[in-house]
Amino acid sequence: MRCVFTVLLLMPFWGFSQSVNDFLTPADSLDTARRNGVAIGLGVASGATLAGLHQLWYADYPKSSFHLVNDNAQWLQVDKAGHVFGSYHLSRLSSEMLGWAGVGRRDRILFGTLTGLGLMTAVEVMDGHSAQWGASWGDMLANVGGAALFVSQELLWKEQRIVPKFSFHTTPYAGARPEVLGESVAQQVFKDYNGQTYWLSANVRSFWKDAPVPGWLNLSVGYGAEGMITGDDEFVNTIFLPEQSRIRQYYLSLDINLTRIETQSHLLKTLFSIINTIKIPAPALEFNSRGVVRGHLIYF
Repeated sequence: MRCVFTVLLLMPFWGFSQSVNDFLTPADSLDTARRNGVAIGLGVASGATLAGLHQLWYADYPKSSFHLVNDNAQWLQVDKAGHVFGSYHLSRLSSEMLGWAGVGRRDRILFGTLTGLGLMTAVEVMDGHSAQWGASWGDMLANVGGAALFVSQELLWKEQRIVPKFSFHTTPYAGARPEVLGESVAQQVFKDYNGQTYWLSANVRSFWKDAPVPGWLNLSVGYGAEGMITGDDEFVNTIFLPEQSRIRQYYLSLDINLTRIETQSHLLKTLFSIINTIKIPAPALEFNSRGVVRGHLIYF
């Protein structure tokens, strides 16, 4: 009797789960209502994202006429890796949403990529009108690079074998200049380049079909840097801060490609696709520009 009661109690939740799963199942052919919904949703989400970035990055600084800057030497190029990451995933996720609406493969790749590049270009326009920064050709090239990484894999392999990923840890550098590197952890995720690591995560079985490893296992190489208080190589407080100079850091680690985990649930597939932007915490080897090699039991 208890089992029957339990089944009856869970039936509404099962029905809800089935409804969500049915909704997230990609259309076999073009679904006009879904396509229009995706277009509107992407427009609203893009507007909200740009408004949020304006409050986070630009609201406290004066505006200026549009201008260009050459910032390619700043932040040891960690910011450029961020542009590659952002452009790639905006293009990929936009394309996947259009695929869910039944848009044909060629069109979803094209319009998904244009959506990702368009949003990143809008950010550069905002940079160009800020007296604090300026539009950067280096940033735009990185944006194109991220989109190209997505498109080239679709055209070459019809799958994404190499995925840019992100990880973050807090650092003492933000405390030295919180107004620039972030006052809260939420701000530091975006602003403190010392704590950001960007990865290229490659699926082993995609390149070696008969490899004796799980199909979801990835090998990742990462890049980060420390010792940065400003964009340029200056103002390093050697008493307060643990590093006396800026250093580049290179990592080798294992990872999980969540989209390679087999499941019939389209809800899980959707969640896996979103979460797959984040590098899974794992042991890592670090090689830095000082010639030091160190191991991390868990690195994120």
